[in-house]
Amino acid sequence: MQTEKIVADVEKAIRELIDIAKPEAGSIFILGGSTSEIQGKKIGSATDLDLGDKIIKKIISILAEFDLHLAVQGCEHINRSLVIEKETQTKYLFNEVNVIPHRRAGGAFAAAAFKEFSQPVTVENMEADLGIDIGDALIGMHLKNVAVPVRLSISEIGEAHLTAARTRLKLVGGVRAEYRDL
Repeated sequence: MQTEKIVADVEKAIRELIDIAKPEAGSIFILGGSTSEIQGKKIGSATDLDLGDKIIKKIISILAEFDLHLAVQGCEHINRSLVIEKETQTKYLFNEVNVIPHRRAGGAFAAAAFKEFSQPVTVENMEADLGIDIGDALIGMHLKNVAVPVRLSISEIGEAHLTAARTRLKLVGGVRAEYRDL
């Protein structure tokens, strides 16, 4: 497994998604994933904290360029709670929960985010604007109501399946309604 290639592929996927989705400053980008799946193992079976840390550090630096908030989804053992900065939690009034993600309950990405964020907190749920899912960790439950799949030029990170999504406003009305470009 080449860590440098994995981190480079993560960067490529994120930059491509941002270029396609064109999120507004202040939007929330969600990351879900499994370092086990990246290594070609069953989700949760080979958590790699070092790999998780390298990926999180890269993502934090990329999203800062675009003034996007990062939310990192934990695994099922913490009910897919999300690690975010306290500033994001306060700004969007998300309900905080009490859990500290670690290798066996939360996963490498959530544990790394909790370590790397300046004031990490965990929240139970949210409605994010866009994100990537590395290894089918099921981020859809934390996206806004109308999620739109985005096809990227790469479909895998390491050995893990890569899914990307953006969201759009609901289209309401009927045959007479008119809509802004989405």
